[in-house]
Amino acid sequence: MEIKILRSGNGEYQTYNVELEGATLLSLLNHIKTKIDPTLTYSHGCRSGVCGSCAVRVGGREVLMCEYKPSGGECIEPIRNARVIRDLVVEGSMVEKCNRAAHASGEKMDGSALSAGEMERITVQSDCILCASCYSACPVYAVNPDFLGPFALTRVWRYVNDPREREVSAKMAAVQANGIWDCTLCGECVPVCPQGIAPKQDIMMLRTKASMMGYQDPHAAAAFGGGLDFGGPMF
Repeated sequence: MEIKILRSGNGEYQTYNVELEGATLLSLLNHIKTKIDPTLTYSHGCRSGVCGSCAVRVGGREVLMCEYKPSGGECIEPIRNARVIRDLVVEGSMVEKCNRAAHASGEKMDGSALSAGEMERITVQSDCILCASCYSACPVYAVNPDFLGPFALTRVWRYVNDPREREVSAKMAAVQANGIWDCTLCGECVPVCPQGIAPKQDIMMLRTKASMMGYQDPHAAAAFGGGLDFGGPMF
């Protein structure tokens, strides 16, 4: 089996031939590392699709190396929108940075118990494994590096939708700039999530809640000369 891996040293793909049938990409890279090329650098942890540390791009799409089984001929490269440390390893502080800016955590939550229905509303968003695949797939970063990103926004929805959270207003205020209105709703983040989370839908829900709280899409307002007043004629 032939696979090509983008090497950070020269910015070119290096071809490897490995005779392992039915193996995961992680197993193939472990074989290359131990038997062929000890300089190859990549990251992994749990080996069972839980930790998210082995996310890469294969053929232009984000996957977890421990779950993906290549068929041969694929091009492997690091995830996008993150600084490459070496080969397939990237610097991951952007997730923490975006989460902090978006207030994407439980800040002031009471100790009341959740009903089964209330728990179900936030279960999916709570399953994120921090693989950053959605960040890598997001095209908004090409024009706005300060964008809060899919995961941070879907995590905000998780807490806004939690009846125990007492800082809903602060969280909604935090995602107005470089946040929910900057998303293009392209949906590229949805199919790459290994946990089945759909940030696009969560961002749409945040937009609806923001509108109910009196916020407006600044881009739409600018299109109407700086304000949205439909009560009179426009010239």
